[in-house]
Amino acid sequence: MEETKFCKFCGEKIPSDAVICTKCGRQVENLGASGRESIVINNVANSAASAASSSTAQSGRGKKTVSKWVSFALCLTLGWLGAHKFYEGKSGLGILYALTMGLFGIGWFVDLFVILGKPDPYEV
Repeated sequence: MEETKFCKFCGEKIPSDAVICTKCGRQVENLGASGRESIVINNVANSAASAASSSTAQSGRGKKTVSKWVSFALCLTLGWLGAHKFYEGKSGLGILYALTMGLFGIGWFVDLFVILGKPDPYEV
């Protein structure tokens, strides 16, 4: 039977010789305290899984990926109606743009340059 200890941050059971918690990824003891010369930590799978779960937990929903050029074309042609905001899934801003004709033209004009500065595709 393998000896275990508990992580002082998340309370999960981890191997007794672990320096980094296998559940939360936090350092549970000093690196020099273990008496080993070198430590190799490969937690790519853990960090990718925790990053995906934390971003979903923070936003409450998955991220939507949209095309920069579709958004720009919608903004250029129908930006005063908020079409690009509806495309990005921002219905509230889309309605506001539709009621105020693109925030009186200023929001629509600014959004043209903001969209051009975004990567293709981008997440909203």
